[in-house]
Amino acid sequence: MQYSEIMVRYGELSTKGKNRQAFIGRLNGNVTKALHEFPALRMHPKRDRLHIDLNGEDADAVMARLGKVFGIQSFSPSVAVAKEMPAVHEAVLELMAATVPTGASYKVQTKRSDHNFELDTNEMNLNLGDMLTDARPDLVVKMKDPDYVLRVEVRREAIFLSTKTVLGAGGLPVGTAGKGVLMLSGGIDSPVAGYLALKRGVDIEMVHFFSPPYTSDQALAKAKQLTTKLAPYVGSIRFIQVPFTEIQETIKSSLPEGYLMTIQRRLMLRLAEAIAKQQGALAIFNGESVGQVASQTLESMVAINDVTTMPIIRPVATMDKNEIIRVAEDIDTYALSIMPFEDCCTIFAPPAPKTKPNLDKARYYESKLDVEGLMARALAGIQITEIRSSDEFMAQNQDVIAELL
Repeated sequence: MQYSEIMVRYGELSTKGKNRQAFIGRLNGNVTKALHEFPALRMHPKRDRLHIDLNGEDADAVMARLGKVFGIQSFSPSVAVAKEMPAVHEAVLELMAATVPTGASYKVQTKRSDHNFELDTNEMNLNLGDMLTDARPDLVVKMKDPDYVLRVEVRREAIFLSTKTVLGAGGLPVGTAGKGVLMLSGGIDSPVAGYLALKRGVDIEMVHFFSPPYTSDQALAKAKQLTTKLAPYVGSIRFIQVPFTEIQETIKSSLPEGYLMTIQRRLMLRLAEAIAKQQGALAIFNGESVGQVASQTLESMVAINDVTTMPIIRPVATMDKNEIIRVAEDIDTYALSIMPFEDCCTIFAPPAPKTKPNLDKARYYESKLDVEGLMARALAGIQITEIRSSDEFMAQNQDVIAELL
């Protein structure tokens, strides 16, 4: 079926009152970024809908991208037809033949914004219903819970027909809730945390700590590839890689084994805060789940969070592992996350880390380090990459990606 436009229905934007226009503007920008590979598209944001003129672009490919844009309740591929009833009848029959199987139930539902059109909504419903009864006697009219709804929108420029409604990603348009940084490891939890942050409208930038030669190029590529899985939800995401080797080596050689993990995480959090301030972010997100590992007990969180007053948000904090895995599978990050390339959180891991570290001891041990010098050198070595899509990333990193797959 050759569709002419996709009609997008807003989600939670309907509750935003006086801020509604700002939310619509942000959503339009996010959709434009997500669909940047389709140059012929034309966007028409309205108060209650966003209309995307396809201009010959592949509707299925466009809808695949559109389904990952937060802030959208649903969307329908539609056919535009001239406001003449013989042309409407012909287009309806063609659309129903292509999309509604023999014996299915249906109803006609008309919405008319052009009140100068000759038929009102009830008359339009009856007209098309009578025509279909004669032309498609195999179909069953059913007003409640039909298999298909023939949606008819009478607008000033044309009449738009659709029989398909696709659920969107929901949530809020990314960017409407401010900016945050996500501490992205190579594991299962942090990409899920990033997805949930994006869904609530937070524009996130990834902060990934890497420690060559202890961590490999494949581990770094894995973290970037995880970012490509989330990029379609917003259009592009900044990936900030932070060299962490010197800090880990210094902590390993200077401090008691039981506190290696605690002090390492304190330095990570200090660096994440510094980067967040540089990037204009308001909060730090991570993939911590209460009690899952030694660094995620409440006592550990107290000892680690001590270094910052910036809000730390943990979207998966109260989810169990199976719940997190289900989301990871849904967003296609799980298979990547379980690939066996160690990140800097697993190297130098002590066999018996403190699960209830003492805050005063953590402060004391950290005071033995040149924290400012270590941080300054790490911040001086950060590299920032703009990641847009999996296809682009794989084209630029073919050799390393080949080892991942």
